[in-house]
Amino acid sequence: MPPAVVIATESSDPAQVVAFQGAPGAYSHLACREALPDLAPLPCATFEDAFAAVREGRAACALIPIENSTAGRVADIHQLLPEGGLFITAEHFLRVRHQLLAPKGTTLKTLKRVYSHVQALSQCRRATRDLGLEPVVASDTAGSAREVAERNNPEEAAIASSIAGELYGLQTLRADIEDTHTNTTRFIRLERQRRDPDPNGAATCVTAIMFRVRSVPAALYKALGGFATNSVNVIKLESYLSDGFKVAEFYAEIEGHPAHHNVDLALQELEYFSRSLKVIGVFTAHAYRSEA
Repeated sequence: MPPAVVIATESSDPAQVVAFQGAPGAYSHLACREALPDLAPLPCATFEDAFAAVREGRAACALIPIENSTAGRVADIHQLLPEGGLFITAEHFLRVRHQLLAPKGTTLKTLKRVYSHVQALSQCRRATRDLGLEPVVASDTAGSAREVAERNNPEEAAIASSIAGELYGLQTLRADIEDTHTNTTRFIRLERQRRDPDPNGAATCVTAIMFRVRSVPAALYKALGGFATNSVNVIKLESYLSDGFKVAEFYAEIEGHPAHHNVDLALQELEYFSRSLKVIGVFTAHAYRSEA
């Protein structure tokens, strides 16, 4: 039997609460249960609300999606990280499994319509077409499941997570209906304080940084050159514009710990060619990285 669906309440100990963005039953809710099963999930309407819940001490941490293997990066997060006042302390990879959920007593023969978020519908085109269902776009997956349960119409189903089915009393008519069975979302855990792992441990460390380069020719090339000369592997590098398209900011993840000599030298060189540099987290690489 799956564990009971737990939601944080006003009486919950903040030290035992993890904030997430979305409605109860969202995929972020499922990620919380997978990654932090001992904490009570706190639903938040927006990413800003989830950040604030941690910053204000109403939650010990937040679990936030940062990128998806199919849809790419979650752009809002990169705008919030520089000023959010929080640090990345861990990562979690959630294999996204879409379930076809319907009220009890419904069969595949009675179904006519299926509701979900546009991305979920697009990721399940093959199953929707094969079953002859009319796809109907809704605001989110968990909300679709809740509304289908409330209407209790045997002609309607929702595409949502398994936890949404548990929460709203729906049955799974068909499991794992996504077209691509490698669809995975990466989440980061955010806390008020850095929790750097042991630099001398056996596990691979990842350092996350945000920086702005100086407005001079070849500044980015020179800044990143320190990683090459010091044999530091850059895992991820993304750019985005801020300050009215005037300034390019970068989010990067590198292998290694700031306490490692080669990483320290590379960061010093990066700082020399940058207008600003901030380490926003040092954490242990998730096992998924070596399995993928």
